[in-house]
Amino acid sequence: MQVTETLNEGLKRELKVVIPAGDLQARVDERLEELKATAQIKGFRPGKVPIGHLKKLYGQSAMAEVVQKSIETSSTEALNEKSLKAAYQPEIVLPEDEKDVQAVMSGDADLSFTMNFEVVPDIEIKDFKSLKVEKLVVEVTDAHLDEALENIAGQYKDYEDRAKGAAEDGDRVTISFVGKVDGEVFEGGTADDVPLELGSGSFIPGFEEQLVGAKPGDEKTVKVAFPAEYGVEHLAGKPAEFDVKVSKIEQPKAANIDEAFAEKLGMESVDKLKEMVKERIADEFGNMSGAKLKRDMLDALDAEYKFDLPQKLVDQEFEQIWAALEREMEGEGKTFADEDTTEEEVRAEYKAIAERRVRLGLVIGTIGENAGVTVGDEELQRGLMDRARQFPGQEKEVFEFYRNNPNALVEIRGPLFEQKVVDHIAEAATVSERSVSRESLQHMLEHDHEHGEDCDHPDHDHGADAKPAKKAAAKKTAAKKAPAKKAAKKKAD
Repeated sequence: MQVTETLNEGLKRELKVVIPAGDLQARVDERLEELKATAQIKGFRPGKVPIGHLKKLYGQSAMAEVVQKSIETSSTEALNEKSLKAAYQPEIVLPEDEKDVQAVMSGDADLSFTMNFEVVPDIEIKDFKSLKVEKLVVEVTDAHLDEALENIAGQYKDYEDRAKGAAEDGDRVTISFVGKVDGEVFEGGTADDVPLELGSGSFIPGFEEQLVGAKPGDEKTVKVAFPAEYGVEHLAGKPAEFDVKVSKIEQPKAANIDEAFAEKLGMESVDKLKEMVKERIADEFGNMSGAKLKRDMLDALDAEYKFDLPQKLVDQEFEQIWAALEREMEGEGKTFADEDTTEEEVRAEYKAIAERRVRLGLVIGTIGENAGVTVGDEELQRGLMDRARQFPGQEKEVFEFYRNNPNALVEIRGPLFEQKVVDHIAEAATVSERSVSRESLQHMLEHDHEHGEDCDHPDHDHGADAKPAKKAAAKKTAAKKAPAKKAAKKKAD
């Protein structure tokens, strides 16, 4: 194999690779020898088929197979020979002339092709001690604990009959109803003695509000409309009426945080309950603090490193971001004018986001490679379990998806790799601590969320944060819309 560098301009490279016809033919002969042992050809015993006969039958297909494998292996060998690290899969350019192709396939000509690509830029990693970041810390106070316990008590609240007055928001009413569309009762729209907490958003929008003020024994006609995106096609967007009878009204009764309540939650005592809740609050605050530290560290790295970027990586990243934005805006029926901006302005800002992602991806990847950071199978499995928990009731389907799509595991491995690299940097960087309130830290995280987004960079096995974009264009394009409510009843179809 002969490898010649024909272009060296910035990060762009072009290599010309020539594989002699004799080498190709030798590999074809080896392949035919393999076929000889297993070929089942009429008139010949297994293993006794003459090579010449096999060549007539399978010579062309064997050559095509050899050429394909030779291109794959020689591409890697060519990069190694020239000590080049491609930023992405090189583009292979074969001869365009049909005669040249036929000459190669018939064994009369050398295989010649070019490889076009950009190399990963040389990045000199600086001493992390010069990297200065601030870790914001929130102390768990008695007020935080009391608030959390109140919330828990609210989730496990009891109800008691409302002694007087009408149903209020937060009350639980017991109702029976019959739903009709176009005057006809529809399947799944009828139920008896259904408990419903007013204000919970359990039923179609507008349903619960019309029961505020009701009393036991009242019969009401509730008029609503199914959401346009409702899951049952023949009901989507249709107006409906529900004949509702109210049989009971109960008002919430806050649970007392006592020993009995602790036992109800499976805890040994109130003290154990408080200890567990305090630990969870501390974990929550720790995660918030870590998220902010990571964001600030990536900002610092982005400011610290400036170098030429592989343009194709930037273009690919931009196309992914832009496609997601267009899908979101189309789904919401919005235009750039609606957000008081122009497509040109947003394109420029998203181009900067793409460049930032690629830059941080290369820096993080280089640091991780230099430090020997890897993501083990156990870590990957835990990450996959965490991802599956994000889809309650669909855990099995999530596992099956990743099992059948190994390449999709980059979505799991990427953030894990990135976090391990960030932790590695934090150990050596100059990290100071400052106490802040929970509200202050939440505000800063919300601001970051509104003006940027995290993404897993598919080309580098890790993730990188993005910087701001304008108004609607700045919204997180991967955000999922909330599912539509079911019919009058959550379980009704």
